[in-house]
Amino acid sequence: MARLTVVVGITGGIAAYKAVGVVRAFVLAGHDVHVVATEAALRFVGRPTLEAISRNPVHDSLYEGVAEVRHVAIGQSADLIVIAPATANTIAKLAAGIADDLLGNTVLASEAPLVIAPAMHTEMWRNAATVANIATLRSRGVTIVGPASGQLTGSDSGPGRLEEPEVIARRALELVEPRRTDLAGRRIVITAGGTREPLDPVRFLGNRSSGKQGVALAEAARSRGAEVTLIGANLEVAHPERCDVVAVSTTLELRDAVRAAAATADVVIMAAAVADYRPAEVRDSKITKEEQGDELTLRLVKNPDILAELASERPAGQTIIGFAAETEPDDALLVERGRAKLARKGADFLVVNRVGWHEGFATDENSIVVLAEGGHVVTEGNGDKLSVANRILDVIV
Repeated sequence: MARLTVVVGITGGIAAYKAVGVVRAFVLAGHDVHVVATEAALRFVGRPTLEAISRNPVHDSLYEGVAEVRHVAIGQSADLIVIAPATANTIAKLAAGIADDLLGNTVLASEAPLVIAPAMHTEMWRNAATVANIATLRSRGVTIVGPASGQLTGSDSGPGRLEEPEVIARRALELVEPRRTDLAGRRIVITAGGTREPLDPVRFLGNRSSGKQGVALAEAARSRGAEVTLIGANLEVAHPERCDVVAVSTTLELRDAVRAAAATADVVIMAAAVADYRPAEVRDSKITKEEQGDELTLRLVKNPDILAELASERPAGQTIIGFAAETEPDDALLVERGRAKLARKGADFLVVNRVGWHEGFATDENSIVVLAEGGHVVTEGNGDKLSVANRILDVIV
């Protein structure tokens, strides 16, 4: 990659000390790095440290370099802008287009890709204002990396931890790398969404999967040159371009579609949330309260294990990747559950992700651990679902 001019914006949060690692990662990758720090940021990490690591002066004032119009020139010269950490306050200002400091002016004066890595307490991250501001920035093409979930300041723990510096730098550089074609000539089948098992003509048993991660996988694979068949179960997001899309609803329909498509595929990625059980009886007419009274008892039967079937029947050379959505809160136990599932299914890789009321399903972010045959961790990822998709595809490559 050519040498880039990278602007690293640092804002005033306790995670500012990690920004030193972000700056160092870009420098070690051979790029020209310029730090633009807010006044508050310099209370958390010293100017000499940042200048020593970046090998350039730190900029923090609107009123320095006036003759060279520095408040505009820095943004104009940037090939990439990364703000790490991005506090809730900075995110709000960016969403509103406020430029009352040098960093805000730099962003507004630039047409370079913008990456922000949020860091704040969990309550601030989940606050409706922050959620709306992040959505606004995403809609404008801003890339959000993280936040991760883990130990915060004091005894607090949860989503809001700054993503690791090397992850931030790598995902930022992916935006400006030449287009990859490392999946050219490969046929990839991807399932996405959530299956629904009908009870009667108007009701079904289902799950909260929107299909965002599977669609992101399809988009990423197609952009890297693959021929993609997307089998979508009740997708709640737009279909990706230049992919063959097969719409299904129930688990049995998905099973038939994926088995047919997998016959000639190089890779099968089972990202759909598939129902383990279905009603033993599907009524032809609506079930009514008058008919059932105060209680309704349903008898369920087990659905076929599609992932295990694919793994056992795959042709030579085919790669099978499964997904495991788990609610286990402990990271170590989450991985152990994944290892046990991978052993049962017989797939080549298993993508383990935590789901719950506020994470995993129907969100724009995901956090994954990828296990290989034998149970060892081959990669981890956290961030928007497109960047997570590319991490998964990197494993295939």
